[in-house]
Amino acid sequence: MQHTAEKIKIPAEAVELYTQFIHGEISRRDFMDAVSRRFAVAGLTTAAIVEALMPNYALGQQVRKDDERIKATYETIPSPNGNGYIKGYFVRPFSQDTRTQAPTKLPTVLVIHENRGLNPHTEDVARRFALENFMAFAPDALTTVGGYPGDDYKGGQLFAKIDATKRTADFVASAQWLKAHPLSNGRVAVTGFCFGGGMSNNLATLLGADLAAAAPFYGGAPPAAEVAKIKAAILVHHGALDKALVDAYPAYEAALKQNNVTHEGHIYPSSVHGFFNDATPERYNKVAAEEAWGRTIAWFNKYTRVATS
Repeated sequence: MQHTAEKIKIPAEAVELYTQFIHGEISRRDFMDAVSRRFAVAGLTTAAIVEALMPNYALGQQVRKDDERIKATYETIPSPNGNGYIKGYFVRPFSQDTRTQAPTKLPTVLVIHENRGLNPHTEDVARRFALENFMAFAPDALTTVGGYPGDDYKGGQLFAKIDATKRTADFVASAQWLKAHPLSNGRVAVTGFCFGGGMSNNLATLLGADLAAAAPFYGGAPPAAEVAKIKAAILVHHGALDKALVDAYPAYEAALKQNNVTHEGHIYPSSVHGFFNDATPERYNKVAAEEAWGRTIAWFNKYTRVATS
């Protein structure tokens, strides 16, 4: 069956309302009421609009969970300064034969979800990194409140209950776990989306030289006073229609320049907040997403691979 989002054209204002809803800026009721009041016209019902805007994780799957080219497990790691522990999805390329040769140590990528927990899209992104010859770990910030509940709205409600300082410490612990992993080459990169993009920027200030690279997608910048602590190479992605973040980026760029931080920033035309997420087709911009992904892989390859003479 063809997905509803491919059958009807959703007004840009409705997409913006959805973005406000998933950020917690408006309630579920206000979101539904606004859609019904402003956009439910003949041939475009409230139900059709909402169905089109909500994520379809089967639609956004690029790499199957049982793909023979990867090895994936769920790992629980200690986080003594955070919530005590955090569970995540750990994916690496499948080695055909480890009996005849020592396993190659790989660079690692920490993949940080949006503000709704470790949903199937984020897991799929982790698998995509494994196919690019990285080890990837996607932690679930909702671990100690039961984990991602299988529903983004409920996940957002759980997310709001977690202490922000402990949550950040959980991600720091995740990065340190990757750095010390016996199959890691000791170089860690981080990427994330929305909340995860902002957390990627914050981790760059907190981890210093322990982080090699970061590629935040539509994430908030860290405080300007903290930028001097960044040692990682920063690659910023924003959608041109994501006005608040685009307007804020020049100040972050200026701070990066002032502190001689290696960086690039890209603003993608005709792209909204969430343009990379192919599980939400009304926000997804295929051209921009593929370009941003290619840049991210090239960036991480450049800054996390150990040079050989």
